Amino acid sequence: MQPRLMEREAPDDTCLVDEVLGGSQASFQLLVERYEQRIFNLIRHYTRNPVEIEDLAQETFLKAFRRLASFQRQSSFYTWLYRIAVNTILDSLKRRGRSPVQAVEDLEAVPAAPSAASPSPSATLEREEIARITQEVLEGLPEIFRTVLVLREYEDMAYQDIADLLGISIGTVESRLFRARARFKERLLQKHPEFGNES
Repeated sequence: MQPRLMEREAPDDTCLVDEVLGGSQASFQLLVERYEQRIFNLIRHYTRNPVEIEDLAQETFLKAFRRLASFQRQSSFYTWLYRIAVNTILDSLKRRGRSPVQAVEDLEAVPAAPSAASPSPSATLEREEIARITQEVLEGLPEIFRTVLVLREYEDMAYQDIADLLGISIGTVESRLFRARARFKERLLQKHPEFGNES
C-alpha cells in the first residue's frame, strides 16, 4: 500500500509562529492544541478548581497570542509559553491572596513511593494515600521551592528550561531544588515518620 499523500509531518513551532504572525489564526489553534494539555496539567499543580484551571489556561494562551511578536526564539516556544503560564498562575494567586494548592497526580517522583507490578486495589489505595500526603507536604513549602519542584519533578523540565522560564541562573535553580527537596523530605518525615523507615 502506498502512504496517503495528504499526510504530512506536523509543522514545527517556529513555522507555526511565523504563520500566526503572518495572520493565520488556524496556526495559533494548532499551537494551542499542541500544548493545552501540558498547560492544564501545570495549572492543576496549583489549583483543582475546574473553572480556575480553564480561566488560567485561557488567560495564558490569550497573553501568548498578544505577545507573540515579542517571542525572541532564544528558547523554545514551549519554554516561552510555560513562562507566561507560570507568571499568570502566580499573579492570579497573589491577586487572590492565597497560597497555591498542589494537585499532585504524577507520583513518579515521590520519595519512597512503593512500586506496584500490577495495579491491585490495595496498590491503588496506597498510591492515592501517597498522593494525598505529597499534596499536603507540597502545600506547606514556600512558593519559590514549590515552583521549582513542580517544574522539575512533575513537569520533567530541564534545568536550563527552568532557568529560562523563571529568569534565574542554572546555579539558582540547582540551589532552590536542593533546598526544596531537603525541605520536602524534612516536612514529610515530620508529618509521616514512617517514611523514614523506607529504604
